[in-house]
Amino acid sequence: MKITPWWHVQRSRLLAMFKQHEQAADALREALRLDPSYFRAACGLGLLYGSLGRYCLAVEYFQAALEIDPDNAIALFDLGYVHHQKGQHELAIAAFKEAVRRKPNIDRAWYGMGLALAALGRHEEAAQALEQAAQLQPMNGYAWCELGMAYHTLNRRDKLDEVIAHLNRFDPRMTQRLVRATAKPADRP
Repeated sequence: MKITPWWHVQRSRLLAMFKQHEQAADALREALRLDPSYFRAACGLGLLYGSLGRYCLAVEYFQAALEIDPDNAIALFDLGYVHHQKGQHELAIAAFKEAVRRKPNIDRAWYGMGLALAALGRHEEAAQALEQAAQLQPMNGYAWCELGMAYHTLNRRDKLDEVIAHLNRFDPRMTQRLVRATAKPADRP
């Protein structure tokens, strides 16, 4: 049997599933050694290091993946997510914007952009991005809840009420979370 980069990527997935992260990383690095242009190995290392909170390494490997496939919207989203986790919201927004430029219907990039914009206090823009995410994923409770929070911050009670009504149709738990978060202090139990 010939050992290929694909084989190493599959081996890494199995190792990661059993929480053998260093061995999984070794398998992915071996795939890249065999084929430095193997996108899945570079992206896999970014995902692995991101899941372990090793964000600097995650960024390094997502950037390597994007050198291999510069138009890959998913890798751009992943890079934006890692930047957001690191608190580098401007870099996150840039990556998310590039992802949606390449693939306008990538709901998770719109969602991430909304979160990063909100973290910077840019709530009007955050609401616009979250509206896109919610339209693309009409049954995504997290997107609707964050959109409701953006409307609450913007003091747009009419829009917040619409979000609550919509959200309550399919995700009562997330609705309760949003209602509690947006209740006036006097209304809280």
